[in-house]
Amino acid sequence: MHRLRGLRVLASVLTTTKPGPVGGALIVTAAMALAQLGWTSPAAAFEIEDRRQFGPLGTGPTPDKLRVLSTTDTDLLAPLIESFLRERPSVTVDYISLSSAELMRAIVEEDAPADLAISSALDLQTKLANDGHTRAHRPESRIRVPDWAKWRNHVFAFSQEPAALVLSRAAFAGLEMPTTRQELMALLRRYPDRFRGRIGTYDVERSGLGYLFATQDVRAAETFWRMMEIFGRLDVQLYCCSSDMIEAVASGQIAIGYNVLGSYAQARADLAPDITIIEPQDYTNMMLRTAVIPKGAKRPDIAGAFINHLLDAAWGATPDPAYPFPRYSTEEAGPTAALRPIQMGPGLLVYLDRLKRAHFLEEWRETVLQQ
Repeated sequence: MHRLRGLRVLASVLTTTKPGPVGGALIVTAAMALAQLGWTSPAAAFEIEDRRQFGPLGTGPTPDKLRVLSTTDTDLLAPLIESFLRERPSVTVDYISLSSAELMRAIVEEDAPADLAISSALDLQTKLANDGHTRAHRPESRIRVPDWAKWRNHVFAFSQEPAALVLSRAAFAGLEMPTTRQELMALLRRYPDRFRGRIGTYDVERSGLGYLFATQDVRAAETFWRMMEIFGRLDVQLYCCSSDMIEAVASGQIAIGYNVLGSYAQARADLAPDITIIEPQDYTNMMLRTAVIPKGAKRPDIAGAFINHLLDAAWGATPDPAYPFPRYSTEEAGPTAALRPIQMGPGLLVYLDRLKRAHFLEEWRETVLQQ
């Protein structure tokens, strides 16, 4: 049976707690959290995963507020948020994390009042800009942004992150770890019982990043569907996100995580004894994490300043200790290079076409779910 991991709680019923005045806890529903963010419609039902505020809170003058919707785990980006606020003591960052699909829904369907949208799904960010849901920003001239890391002054990349294999050291004891997709497929054919039910990848119907990686794989190599067929025969396990796959590999639930964000795996130093991270030598798609300013932003000035901060941390000559992502060459890679940054531009919209997406998902279900 194929199982979806990491199901999220609907915003309309989600609850969080914080210390209350009478020796208990004050229950804060998602509706209250969204109302504090500035969202007042009773129909708001996009799913949120986490909400955290940085900067001045409580009594005193109303702070300048930057409202962020992001697919990036809060803990990963927190150091950059805190370094941004050190020079802006009057600013509060209201940070809501959610999936890439829910981010699109929040902006396009719910008209959520966000000042900044950060996502790992470059294709969806490009669609937001292409469809007129974002506004332009011009970074400070001192910030040298690679040409391939921005699109029409609307979409700005501030990381390069590999789609990696994450492998269980224990599960591969006595075996040579694969370094290419061909080696991985050969290994799975040789030891099907050893890896049955122990392969994980994204549920591309629910994960925007997973869908992006899968469609990039189709473009890059003819082996993708053959590999997916093998995964399907071996009862592949489906996940919403990289962090869940990494935990599953480390705990021994699965032996292989495919197309996992290498940056998330590298950030888990506590799991290093249990996992191995491999950037496939045949090719490794490099995800570009991007930021856009929604058209309805109330504080585009603060949002623009934060984009500048992200770009300076990513591409500046002096490494920023708060920057949480690996640094790779900023030279544009050719089609035969092992590390291949996903190219910005309208080409990313091809697989977002309704009919094209429906066809791809139908083939994916037949091959992976084997229904």
